[in-house]
Amino acid sequence: MKPIYKRVLLKLSGEGLMGDKSFGVSPDILQSLALQIKDIRKSGVDVCIVVGGGNIFRGAKEAAKGMNRTVADQVGMLATLMNALCLQNALENNDVATRVLSGLSVPQACENYMYRRALRHLEKGRVVIFAGGTGNPYFTTDTGAVLRASEMQCEVVLKSTQVDGVYSKDPKTNPDAQRFDEISYDDVIQKQLKVMDLTAVSLAKENNIPIIVFSQHEEDSLKNIMQGEGKFTIIRK
Repeated sequence: MKPIYKRVLLKLSGEGLMGDKSFGVSPDILQSLALQIKDIRKSGVDVCIVVGGGNIFRGAKEAAKGMNRTVADQVGMLATLMNALCLQNALENNDVATRVLSGLSVPQACENYMYRRALRHLEKGRVVIFAGGTGNPYFTTDTGAVLRASEMQCEVVLKSTQVDGVYSKDPKTNPDAQRFDEISYDDVIQKQLKVMDLTAVSLAKENNIPIIVFSQHEEDSLKNIMQGEGKFTIIRK
């Protein structure tokens, strides 16, 4: 592999960890992701990861049902930590040195997030998984991912989804949806496309970090993207 990036942030959805399960985490999906991430790391790329928690608990959904939003988001942040620990275990089982840093303080399970500590782990060649979002309610994991990518000086955010790019409408329910190979931050925001939280897109625009949206289900999707190949949509200026 001849990667075109030196440092990336991979944003994984919680739903993407379920595989064919209706809840929780699929060991097969974890193993597949771990092997792909191992290949990227072996090629010399620094890898940061943010994983969502929607396979376990979705704070905004529960808040809409009447649960206190702050409490719901805190539970959701803990769900991301559970997923991060599962992914860390899968990576370490494949001999990939990995550290989990959390925006929430859970010292018995992982390290607290500190900017310089995270950079030091990357300098030592470790994969760094950022859990617990920003540690604050009302912020999505998409926004947390772009924030961490900005802090870690990542060249790109790789957003893994269930579809192969950005569409004008949900392609699962709208067969006539238009697919974009490339689209600007402004168009995503103005059209209010649902591929990513709009706060996250605005933050990526402000810091000039491209976002690559791709399907997790494509074979060797991560490896291909690292070489500028495969099917995806890139969001940039």
